[in-house]
Amino acid sequence: MRAVHALGVAALCLTGPALAACSAAAESGAADRTGEVPEWDDKATPTTVSRLMNIDFPSTATDARAAHQNGFQDDGLLLVFTLPASGVDGFVEQLDPERELRTRDEPRSSVAKPMTPFSHLGLPEPESLPDVREGQICAPCDGDLNSLAIAVHRLDASESRVYLRAVD
Repeated sequence: MRAVHALGVAALCLTGPALAACSAAAESGAADRTGEVPEWDDKATPTTVSRLMNIDFPSTATDARAAHQNGFQDDGLLLVFTLPASGVDGFVEQLDPERELRTRDEPRSSVAKPMTPFSHLGLPEPESLPDVREGQICAPCDGDLNSLAIAVHRLDASESRVYLRAVD
């Protein structure tokens, strides 16, 4: 019986300091960095995000907004801007989509919450909007991108908002 008791005391003596160290590390945040992921990069700009997406940012773009979300394995990239209606087709063509963009007249009936939501930029998700052309630009993509998708929402007869979402 004394041997079992001695073994229990020895185990406690050996694991006690280790548990205390783990507890202290967790309190300081050193042991669990996943609590910080995903996080939004406050320094993201339309120029930096367009470079990460490997696209030429249109000189005629207005109301440009961008976000970069640092993830555990993959990063999320968002880029949104408004283009004159006359420049949308040329911009889409230079991206060379895998297939012709699909046109959707009505909002989707159910919209899943994306990992990198456009709501972070103060905008609705393109899936929740009517009159949208959308499609995959590439998946997988050349370079560092895993995927790049586009949605174009016609705001009025003269302008459209371009939504780009990428996984890096």
